[in-house]
Amino acid sequence: MPRKKPFSNKQKKKQLQVKREKKRGETGSSHSSRNASMERGPGRDRQSDTSDSETTDIRRINHQPGTRDSRYDPNRFRLHYEKESKEEVERRKKIAMEKILKPVAEEELELDINQIYPEDKGLNFPRRPSWNYGMRREELLRKEEKSFQEYLEALHSKNPPGTLSHFEHNLETWRQLWRVMEMSDVILLIVDIRHPVLQFPPALYHYVTVELKKHIILVLNKIDLCPAPLVLAWKHYLTKQFPHLHCVCFTSHPGQPYSTVLQKRRMRKKTGYDQAGGPIHIMRACQEITTGRVDLSSWEKKIQRDAVAVGTEEDRPDDELESVLVEHHSDVAMEMNSSTQELYKDGILTIGCIGFPNVGKSSVLNSLVGRKVVSVSRTPGHTKYFQTYYLTPTVKLCDCPGLVLPSQVNKQLQILAGIYPVSQLQEPYSSVGYFCERTNFLSVLKLRHPDQSPGTLHEPKTQDWTAWDVCEAWAERRGYKTAKAARNDVYRAANSLLQLAIDGRLCLCLQPPGYTQSRDEWESHPDLSEIIALQGRTEEEEECGEREDEECESSSELEEEHDRDADDDEDADGDDEDDTVKADRKSLTLNMFSVLGENKCL
Repeated sequence: MPRKKPFSNKQKKKQLQVKREKKRGETGSSHSSRNASMERGPGRDRQSDTSDSETTDIRRINHQPGTRDSRYDPNRFRLHYEKESKEEVERRKKIAMEKILKPVAEEELELDINQIYPEDKGLNFPRRPSWNYGMRREELLRKEEKSFQEYLEALHSKNPPGTLSHFEHNLETWRQLWRVMEMSDVILLIVDIRHPVLQFPPALYHYVTVELKKHIILVLNKIDLCPAPLVLAWKHYLTKQFPHLHCVCFTSHPGQPYSTVLQKRRMRKKTGYDQAGGPIHIMRACQEITTGRVDLSSWEKKIQRDAVAVGTEEDRPDDELESVLVEHHSDVAMEMNSSTQELYKDGILTIGCIGFPNVGKSSVLNSLVGRKVVSVSRTPGHTKYFQTYYLTPTVKLCDCPGLVLPSQVNKQLQILAGIYPVSQLQEPYSSVGYFCERTNFLSVLKLRHPDQSPGTLHEPKTQDWTAWDVCEAWAERRGYKTAKAARNDVYRAANSLLQLAIDGRLCLCLQPPGYTQSRDEWESHPDLSEIIALQGRTEEEEECGEREDEECESSSELEEEHDRDADDDEDADGDDEDDTVKADRKSLTLNMFSVLGENKCL
């Protein structure tokens, strides 16, 4: 009998990965070891890099386990992004390890929408080809696939490799967008106020207003994360650029200033969706659009009832909660929708909610309803299918899966905007460096340089930092270690910093062109009080926020908070993940994230 060959645990793990890939239909992908070590140079210990790499042209994000019910494929609408080459990933990783971080001028934060979507680059989105009711379903699907491939070829012919950002390559998700725009009377385009020009494609605006001849409402969401003057400046800039645009501000969690980010995370568990700021403005915009053709009095009464409600949906008994009718649409029914269908059919206003991943579409929908009817998550691509919800007998809401349109935005900034799950990034360090160059990260994170000895008195600000140094110092401060060698896990630390930025606990806000020079004008604008009230704050809170930050930064006794890294697949809002936090704030001890309280977004 021949002698058996040794079979290590590492080989067994690789064998299981190959089996899973074959089962998923991803035979062309291969994963590298998550514990591959990297050399940091002379005089430095080897630190572990636990990132993954693949070799396929398209990377499929957020794979979900299959179900026994074969009628529904949970991976049908998963995110499909073009995968970068291994050489490009290694090049950026090397730059992150060697490039010295230098602060950029504040004017660098100003971004014009024409820089992101230049008109001569053909940065459009795929259109649904023409069809008629005499076509068979298989014929229509083939025609759509051919049209989508032609769109990709035309897009890449005008944009050299490496110039395009990440964008959606899954045709099934684009089909959802087509259906929503065809079924809706009014389009609700939701963007993040921290970087609205990244998520507002002009091609989509012109298609809805010119070709479909429908109205579009731009919702500037998460305004509680930005200073009120900046919110007002963005609103005026976008309204001036697009005259037929109805622009409203919105926040699902008003009343918590952006200067106390950790406190906001805890208080969000106590405030319900019925306390959101902005539903009344969306309703008024719809009244202006419909001009009396739809009776919206029931919606107005609902908003008034939600405004006077003192408890959240969790505190009220089930019999006092309003029922919400949910409709699930089959593929056949959705494919037979015409783009020229009658507006406000049967006296019902259909509102379609669309937008990029992680802008808060589901949270806005829950806030309009007044309670949680849609699961929300920090993970991009969490919404996997199309549903409609009857807000009132005359108002119907449609929730569309988030998708990314092509642009020429910097990919590092795009990752900071939350379009990519940080746990599945191949190279997060360059995005950390991009963030640190535009924020005052040293005064916020209180890091000690990796080259600094524990007993020395060198100031961190006088030392040169690289993106890798920042991740290594954060791993040391948070105690992130690899499982086998107990080295600093810089990959996990980089993901942690990016998740803090996406959640708003570390805030990077872009600015409209000319904002730096006209800052004083916006800070004294007569409409500023309206934005502050919508944020749920007062002008006194805005003025005293700086004093609170100074007191917070002067605290020298900070205790480490237990590591509560959220699971990306958790079916909950990313800001509502800490279920063990007690309601009594007096009994809470300070933790290290208290240093994140800054009066202004960094």
